Amino acid sequence: MNRLLDRNDNLSIIIAGIFAIITGVGVARFAFTSLIPSMLENYLDITFAGILASLNFAGYLTGSILSVFIKDINQKVMLFRFGLVLAVLTTFVLAFSTNETYWIIARIIAGFAGAMGLVVGSAIVMTKLQIESKTKAMGIHFSGIGFSILTTDLLNRYILSSGGTWQDAWMYLAIFGAILSVYSIYILSFDKMVKQNVVKHKFDTSIFTIFVVLLIMAYFTEGVGFVVQGTFLPDIINNLPGLAGYGNLTWTLVGLAGIPSCIIWMRLAHKYGSVNIIIIALLIQMVGILIPTFTTNIYMNFLSGIFYGGTFVGLVALFMNLGGQLAKHNPVVLMGALTTSYGIGQVIAPLYSVYLIEKFGNYDYALYLTALIVFGGVLLLLIAKKFEIEKI
Repeated sequence: MNRLLDRNDNLSIIIAGIFAIITGVGVARFAFTSLIPSMLENYLDITFAGILASLNFAGYLTGSILSVFIKDINQKVMLFRFGLVLAVLTTFVLAFSTNETYWIIARIIAGFAGAMGLVVGSAIVMTKLQIESKTKAMGIHFSGIGFSILTTDLLNRYILSSGGTWQDAWMYLAIFGAILSVYSIYILSFDKMVKQNVVKHKFDTSIFTIFVVLLIMAYFTEGVGFVVQGTFLPDIINNLPGLAGYGNLTWTLVGLAGIPSCIIWMRLAHKYGSVNIIIIALLIQMVGILIPTFTTNIYMNFLSGIFYGGTFVGLVALFMNLGGQLAKHNPVVLMGALTTSYGIGQVIAPLYSVYLIEKFGNYDYALYLTALIVFGGVLLLLIAKKFEIEKI
């Protein structure tokens, strides 16, 4: 027990980091996806749901870019704490209000809070860990994204199956997030102000080679590929003939598949090269996106969820790790470019999706377009391989 309360123990640091991801990403983001089918019944329409998702990602993009440019770890700790508090407060707003303006503001702020919990929280975890192989430890840390989907979905399903409403679910999610945040805020802090010598490097445009530009463009396509299922998957499954009610179970499988994915993909990249493995992961994700468009078989659609959960977390880690290797002395600029590209994809995808859903009355065309864009990422990387200097 003493070990779990030790701010400098590696185990407590990793647990606190995972708890922060569950609050910032699970409660403030992915719980929305889990509750969409229930909210569509008596509050949301699909267009407003898509707009809220887009605004949430816009908030996340803003927070992510901000975090990239803040170097002082003490400032990061303050932003991290602020973000977790915002994640909880904005969730309470959804529990006690149906005012559309309040929801819009709350989802934007929740997106910003998610970036503080994941991006800034990860930086603090990385700084605090006292271990030689931080890469493996961070792989465990990022399994928190899978846990964030799984835990919030199981909580939502329990509340709804017990006769509660989606508003009740938001209330319990906020309480759940508040409890986890207390531990994360306590552990992921420092006993005293940390003195840092921040080394400044001149901006070097030479890092933006053809290979890097193509990589940034490919990461945009993954931003698109991540969002559509990440926003609508339970409702996509529920709307297939004979599969009503199976949407949330599919979403549970997404969380389960996401837990080990980062570790597995990173090991494969180390062995076979990052670009090769990113291409494979994108192709698997593309197949998963298309499955609901050509079959109503329950097991195939479960596989769609597994393919999604098993790729999106790993792809973020793969792209960012590769970017870190390429950045050399300019990590801020390149990470900022990658994050912005991915974030723009996240913001755009829900908007074209709701347009196509409203126009055609189903999800098929949104999924077709999304899969095509992801395949575009594969083509970009195949071209990029011609400009790749060495196996990365």
